[in-house]
Amino acid sequence: MPKKTDRERLADLEARQHMMAQEVEKTRRALRRKYAEIVTDLPVEDLTEREFRDLLAAAIRCGGAAALSALRALPEVSTSPQSGAPTNSKSSRRDGPATSMA
Repeated sequence: MPKKTDRERLADLEARQHMMAQEVEKTRRALRRKYAEIVTDLPVEDLTEREFRDLLAAAIRCGGAAALSALRALPEVSTSPQSGAPTNSKSSRRDGPATSMA
């Protein structure tokens, strides 16, 4: 079998690189679908969409283990409202940053 030229080797490598990139994207989407299925079992409706996005973005940014440690250190929240205060106001609150924390 004759030896490949540099041009042929480059074409083969580029084709493999393209196939590998497609495989990576396919696997990434499958993993994200799997994680999205987990969310359907969680009471996410208790959060605003912004809270949900910010919570996930912060957890991903700092890393899962660090995020879990920080959240586990927080005190437990009772399920009944205290002193008539709502547990989750879905109005447009102004108590957080106006920009994304990502």
